[in-house]
Amino acid sequence: MKKSLLFGLVGFIIGVLITGVVMYKMAPGLMMMEDVSPYNFEETVAKFEKSVKEHGWKIPKIHDLQKTMKKFNKDVKPVKVIELCHPDHAGKILAKSEERLVSSLMPCRVAFYVKADGKTYISRMNSSLMASMMAGIIPEVMDEAAQDTEKMLKAVLPKS
Repeated sequence: MKKSLLFGLVGFIIGVLITGVVMYKMAPGLMMMEDVSPYNFEETVAKFEKSVKEHGWKIPKIHDLQKTMKKFNKDVKPVKVIELCHPDHAGKILAKSEERLVSSLMPCRVAFYVKADGKTYISRMNSSLMASMMAGIIPEVMDEAAQDTEKMLKAVLPKS
C-alpha cells in the first residue's frame, strides 16, 4: 500500500514537472501571433493603415524602427510598429483605477517587418489569451480589441 502510494506521488510530481516544462517552452509561441503577408512591406503597411481607419480605430503613432536604428549606425531590415487605439475600448479600462494595471499594454500594437527570406511578416500579442488571465472588465475589452485587430488584419492576411 505504501509502495503504490509512493509511486503514485512520484508519478504525479513527474507529471507536474513535465507539464511545467512543456508550458514554459510553449508560452512564447502562444503569447505572440505571426503571419506572412502576401504583399510587400510598403503595401502591407498601407493596406493595414487604410483598414484601421475604415474600422473606426485611430493610429496615435507609427514607430519606424529601421529609421531609428539608422540614427545609431545600425542597418536593419524594415520594421514598423503601429500603435492602435479605440477611444471607447481605452476609456472603459482607463475609467476605473483597478483596471489601469493593463495601461502598459495600451495602445494595442501590431508590428510589420521583413525577415531574411525577404517576406513581410505581421506580429501581435495574443490579446485574447492575455485577457483570459485578467479580472474585471479587462477580459471583455481586450477580447473585443483583439477581435477588432484581427478584422483589420484581414486586409493584409492571405485569404483562407
